Amino acid sequence: MRPSIVKHKLSRKEPVIGVALHLTDPSVYEMVSLAGFDFIWMDLEHHSYSVETANALMRAARVGTSDIMARPAKGEYMRMARMLEAGAHGILYPRCDNADEAREVVRWSKFAPLGTRGFDGGNPDMPYCSMDMAEYIRFANAETWNVIQIEDPKALEHVDEIASVEGVDVIMLGPADFSILAGIPGQFQHPKIDEALKVIQKAADRHGKAWGTVAGTTQRIQELLNRGALWTTCGCDLIWVKNGLEQAKKDLAAILKAK
Repeated sequence: MRPSIVKHKLSRKEPVIGVALHLTDPSVYEMVSLAGFDFIWMDLEHHSYSVETANALMRAARVGTSDIMARPAKGEYMRMARMLEAGAHGILYPRCDNADEAREVVRWSKFAPLGTRGFDGGNPDMPYCSMDMAEYIRFANAETWNVIQIEDPKALEHVDEIASVEGVDVIMLGPADFSILAGIPGQFQHPKIDEALKVIQKAADRHGKAWGTVAGTTQRIQELLNRGALWTTCGCDLIWVKNGLEQAKKDLAAILKAK
């Protein structure tokens, strides 16, 4: 486990920007990490690949500089632990409902005395029993970071308590699930989304935590940064490939029509 770029940037109140990756070719992870993005979002909540595959993808990312942020499903202690063992710096925890659940995430992701994470040492994060145990535990506790996702409108009632939990680094609005549960599916510019961000920002600022949400355009990134967000994304590989294919099809259609 190497020092976390995200953790150090957040400590200096600098924005961190990541890329979400859906494809499972290691070269994609290599390219993104070599390009110097702050973190790679690896999603094991919604995607079907295994922790073994995730381990190989994290290994590919180590050729560059990006942190790995891994998302387990809600309540998945064992998967979270294995992703940390494989070398993830950050955990993105979905559908957090209250401060008790946020404290549980911290317990799972941190070694004692900050939490109750189990120790192995024989995996890439130590790496492979090559560090003194006490030194490694201190290092892992210092460099591991947690992003708590607010995805249910009801969780907004508890976001101030969630933000107060020691060991929570970022409060993130998950706009897709939030919009569905709020009855406005896909309406990401809806006033309810904007109001949720204001509530999250207020709680995060009060407790000295970073906050943010996803962004698919540079304009949205600029808007979030102007509002004080320190955490966001700039898109994902799947959408970039999809957009490229659609544009190529349009270009070809225009050429063929002209003949």
